[in-house]
Amino acid sequence: MNFLDDSLLPENQEKLVIQVAPYGPQWVPGDSDDIPVTLEQQVQKAVDCYNAGATVLHVHVREADGKGSKRLSMFNEMLARLRDAVPKMVLQVGGSISFAPEGEGAAAKWLNDDTRHMLAELDPRPDQVTVAVNTSQMNVMELMTAADVAGTSLTNPAIQAAYRDMVVPSNPSWHEEHIRRLVANGIQPHFMLGSLTGLETVERLIRRGVYCGPLVLNYVAIGGGAAGLNPADMMEFVRRTPDGAVLTLETLNRNVVPMNTMAIALGMHVRVGIEDTLFGPDGQRATSVQQIEKMVRIARELNREVATGSDAHRIYRTGTFWDDAAQTLSCLGMVPNRKPEQRGVPLRRVA
Repeated sequence: MNFLDDSLLPENQEKLVIQVAPYGPQWVPGDSDDIPVTLEQQVQKAVDCYNAGATVLHVHVREADGKGSKRLSMFNEMLARLRDAVPKMVLQVGGSISFAPEGEGAAAKWLNDDTRHMLAELDPRPDQVTVAVNTSQMNVMELMTAADVAGTSLTNPAIQAAYRDMVVPSNPSWHEEHIRRLVANGIQPHFMLGSLTGLETVERLIRRGVYCGPLVLNYVAIGGGAAGLNPADMMEFVRRTPDGAVLTLETLNRNVVPMNTMAIALGMHVRVGIEDTLFGPDGQRATSVQQIEKMVRIARELNREVATGSDAHRIYRTGTFWDDAAQTLSCLGMVPNRKPEQRGVPLRRVA
């Protein structure tokens, strides 16, 4: 992203899109008073989050016993109810479906490839499915402190071990096929990237014509195999992100508010919710709705407008896809591919 002399002025920044992840599949109901369990409670949580100012909903589903659901039928029912309850929200299904251990000490792991591909067949279809690119470690325990896990199920050494060793499987043959299936069904991939190498891989997918659509990204700063908390690393990722992309910051624990404050000032977008933190920056418990309200207050202090649901769909360009690599590169403001025997930096075509 290029910054002009006036890029930090709020009147020149896009409206702020607030993503919320209020379902927290890694937590069990006893970990927080803010975990919705029944479908009615989960849908009401979406309504409350929308009314507070969030316009993108990161969707996971729980069974009646409180465990994370892995049944596509449950996701279909949840999506149908959400379409009625929050019709203007961008509905984004978490690409892991759920990685919560089913029993004490059970391995925390993603579902198999065939099952994950079935996310492209959800009915009603979501606006987005999150896609991790390149297999990586996801040790969510690495940046956790004793205060972060106190009084929760994560104090269990067996569950800690499961999450410490969790791996995100996303080899090329899988993520390329998954992207193809999502696009074929009109679902936008929302790329979850925790490194510059992931961003470079996505750019190569675009240049090869594997993906031809809007570039919507989360910079995932959660450590343990993804990006860490150094703002300089975030700025380098921002600098390398194409001008036409939509970039959101995602981090964890008490870092959510300070990191998101920087993101709001820079013109980026933000994510909050109990999936990322049970706490505010003061170390006190904060519900998903309270976290959204804080982002709205910070945005107002910086005079940055908060996006409506219609704005979020416009900014994300949901339902939009392009014909080929050349058109995609042009729409994203990226340098075109090199032509045979062309030397120097290929220039963008001038009208």
